[in-house]
Amino acid sequence: MTRDARQPEGLPRPTSPYSPVVVGAGLAFISGQVALDASGRIVPGGIAEQTRQVLTNLRACLEAAGATMDDVVKVTAFLADLGDFAAFNEEYAGHFAEPRPARSTVEVGLAAGLLVEIEAVAVLPT
Repeated sequence: MTRDARQPEGLPRPTSPYSPVVVGAGLAFISGQVALDASGRIVPGGIAEQTRQVLTNLRACLEAAGATMDDVVKVTAFLADLGDFAAFNEEYAGHFAEPRPARSTVEVGLAAGLLVEIEAVAVLPT
């Protein structure tokens, strides 16, 4: 199997040893995306604003792989506080059409200032 790493346009390059997007075996694997803007700064606001930026970054990663939000089959969402779940869910729901991807949501410790991180797997169009 061959695999190919992609760097999405408009997203800062990782400073850690990972690829934002890896394509292989007809799938796109999207590393956890956080609420960083193009300059690498955390977007201001709360969970809704951060979720919106995370999903914007996810969309850029999918585009780099030749996929769309409709191609996503699995999402894992990490919240710094499950008390934010309802607001997160409200923003999230507007970014995926039916049938929505399978999803797991867990509470974790995130880097200072970050409220949400999302990783995904998408099936590439043939």
